[in-house]
Amino acid sequence: MPVHFSEEEMRTRRERASSALAERGLDALLMFKQESMYYLSGYDTFGFSMFQCLVMDAGGRTALLTRMPDLRQARYTSDLEDIRIWHETEGANPVDDLRDLLREFGLEKGRLGIELDSYGLKALAWERLKQGLDGFCVLEDASTFVDRIRSVKSPREIEYARRAAELADDAWDEALRLGRPGAFEGDILAAMQGAVFKGGGDYAGNEFIIGSGPAALLVRYHAGRRHLGPQDQLTLEFAGAYRRYHAAMMRTLLTGRAHPRHVDMHRACREALHACMDTLRAGVTMGAVFDAHARTLDRAGFESCRFHACGYGMGAVFNPLWVDPPMFYAGNPLVVPAASVFFLHMVVVDSDANRAMTLGHSVLVTERGCESLSRSSLDLVVN
Repeated sequence: MPVHFSEEEMRTRRERASSALAERGLDALLMFKQESMYYLSGYDTFGFSMFQCLVMDAGGRTALLTRMPDLRQARYTSDLEDIRIWHETEGANPVDDLRDLLREFGLEKGRLGIELDSYGLKALAWERLKQGLDGFCVLEDASTFVDRIRSVKSPREIEYARRAAELADDAWDEALRLGRPGAFEGDILAAMQGAVFKGGGDYAGNEFIIGSGPAALLVRYHAGRRHLGPQDQLTLEFAGAYRRYHAAMMRTLLTGRAHPRHVDMHRACREALHACMDTLRAGVTMGAVFDAHARTLDRAGFESCRFHACGYGMGAVFNPLWVDPPMFYAGNPLVVPAASVFFLHMVVVDSDANRAMTLGHSVLVTERGCESLSRSSLDLVVN
């Protein structure tokens, strides 16, 4: 059971992080991203909706400040030894406890990185933090500090990503089996999610997207279910998740017969996906991959129907989204590293014609190119 990595790998991660802190001139890092906590300690919880903070100093010393309901969760899922608890009482301010912890670590007057871009640090908590640490230390935004380190996957992480992709394929197999005229979206969704759970997987970082008819254009989850019509379109965006590592897929399935417009849209999406994969390799910029997507769809006449991003990173992430930045968009100068995992999605939505087409899967980046993690065909499906 947890932690899902060897002691050596976890130690190496913390050594890389602490060395990077020292190189940046930071005395410590205040982590509010659950992804960072999971990566550096194995700590696995949805308790980040409440105030908690993992502190790591430049020497590698760590301590977690959290609530009592997560004490045993931290003990069970992580390798953390120093776990501090703040208690909910009227007027309690966990920043006071955090300041005491930092003082104990000798970080008063220190220069501390902090993850400001985090769902775990709400605006009210940030305001209290600023007030409570004013004059105590210097805070510097380090929101992407751990993200950059964990973007390069270890062999075990790649193994987990491959398993997540297998689970996504299993879910798609269920959609292929059930996605026929008259089928109920709820049955399709239950079978897809069930395939992931039966394979030992986890809840994904956000809801599976399912929408038919006019809702096929939304590419967002919404409440309410319908039955597929005799000639319909069903958009699915979903992910296998294993040990919190994700591999997303995207498909639009048709029932009845394919309209010529749908056929053209699918052909363009497939060509764009191949163009992105032909471009994507270690050393290229994120923007270059997006340009390959845009050129292909624009040339096919879908400039007004395409999105202005065509994918993003995949990793061990938590609610509310499985998006693990950075993203592929115009002009993004970030250079893609080897051993990173991305989700490439081609989306074309024609609101005037009320038609949608999507195609996407997750890939592993290598020095020479990229490898699809999915076994599933990219052919147009008409049931």
